[in-house]
Amino acid sequence: MTDLHRLSIRELSEGLAGAKFSSRELTEHYLKRIAKLDTQVKSYVTVTAEQALAQADAAYAAIKAGTATALTGVPIAHKDIFCTQGIKTTAGSKMLDNFISPYDATVVAKGKAAGLVTLGKVNMDEFAMGSTSENSFYGATANPWNLGHVPGGSSGGSAAAVAADLAPFATGTDTGGSIRQPASFCGLTGLKPSYGRVSRFGMIAYASSLDQGGPMARSAEDCAYLMNVMAGHDAKDSTSIEKDVDDYVANLNGTLVQGLRIGIPKQYFNVAGLDADVKARVEESLKKLEDMGATLVEIDLNMTEAYVPTYYLIAPAEASSNLSRYDGVRYGYRAENPVDLMDLYKRSRSEGFGAEVQRRILIGTYALSAGYYDAYYVKAQKVRRLIQQDFLKAFESVDVIAAPSAPTTAYKIGANLSPVEMYLGDIYTIAVNLAGLPAINAPVGFDKDNLPVGLQLIGNYWSESQLLSVVHQYQQATDWHTKRAAIAEENA
Repeated sequence: MTDLHRLSIRELSEGLAGAKFSSRELTEHYLKRIAKLDTQVKSYVTVTAEQALAQADAAYAAIKAGTATALTGVPIAHKDIFCTQGIKTTAGSKMLDNFISPYDATVVAKGKAAGLVTLGKVNMDEFAMGSTSENSFYGATANPWNLGHVPGGSSGGSAAAVAADLAPFATGTDTGGSIRQPASFCGLTGLKPSYGRVSRFGMIAYASSLDQGGPMARSAEDCAYLMNVMAGHDAKDSTSIEKDVDDYVANLNGTLVQGLRIGIPKQYFNVAGLDADVKARVEESLKKLEDMGATLVEIDLNMTEAYVPTYYLIAPAEASSNLSRYDGVRYGYRAENPVDLMDLYKRSRSEGFGAEVQRRILIGTYALSAGYYDAYYVKAQKVRRLIQQDFLKAFESVDVIAAPSAPTTAYKIGANLSPVEMYLGDIYTIAVNLAGLPAINAPVGFDKDNLPVGLQLIGNYWSESQLLSVVHQYQQATDWHTKRAAIAEENA
């Protein structure tokens, strides 16, 4: 079968269960596609072919024995920020180029328990710091829709692998938009769950109060299948919430669009730099939801101007703390022939970290330093609470909030935007992480250059089922999520 990569997760699950094809056939199909096409996309850092085929054979045995789950035998790609036992885990950095994890992240372990087949680890901005996937020790990943453009970041390898049909779905992480923005740039569905919904154990930390793992796939239904595996309390993660997990697949029709109140923040649609094509596609998608029975309600989010400065104080401060462990002593990159301990520290870090990571460590260290801690970090935390309260007030009158996922479509590779320009591109996504809310990107069309545009829907705490359900119903009435880049249409 040459078109297995065109099947949805539901179709893959039913095909495996009904013995229309085996997990080995499916896995080999994807491995052939990776070998043929990933030289252009460059989404994978490590391909684990031997392990994948062994897992596929084990999945076949489980299906034959009647012990399979809905996802047994389905392949997956993991963002290279999740620790994988016996497999290199790099976080896109020279610092961890030699790191073989001795254990699995909880997300990976849950995937194994569900019978998922790991195809490999995919590229990302170094330590999840970036919006283009160019900040990687392993080079830039290309956007399957136009190989001269970026796939977004930091989960750009995950987005590109799915958009090129080099994996049926993938794990991503979102600290300030790193699932939603690449999903937008690559025409995918991507969910950032509520903070605490998915375990962070074994997920290499960038900013611990902001990081959250989530699914990236073509449709809300595909994401729901992966959320059923990823979500849930984990005793190994102290920030993991002890709260019942929904059956996200069963609840895909649980929220009616008819009568849904969608908040439209007027500040979001007057942002300088919002591309005209992006604004038009988002407004068209909102009109479609209105035609389906939703009510559009104009709201105020008065803290909008505070998003970027607040985030870029808190996130670098936490990064400074988290990345202090990479000192050339315990594990990771170590400078050669140091003259003394201080030289070992300095050169290991300056040689092992890339420019963007060094920039954020310096900003964060400054914000945490004596004399500036109260002026910057403490004040940013107080503003963070105001941002959260701004959203909670809005949710008193609306069910979800709508916004673009990004102010533009995908940048060109090598565009060399300044750090400030790049940070301003996160305006629509970072507040969700500051507040700990769930949000989802859905593809809603293309700009004049045929690059994908995404709609973001933001929900109240623990409303992942609602967000998946609304997007699922939108996708039943539209076909944007079924569109494929030319490279994805190629057969291996």
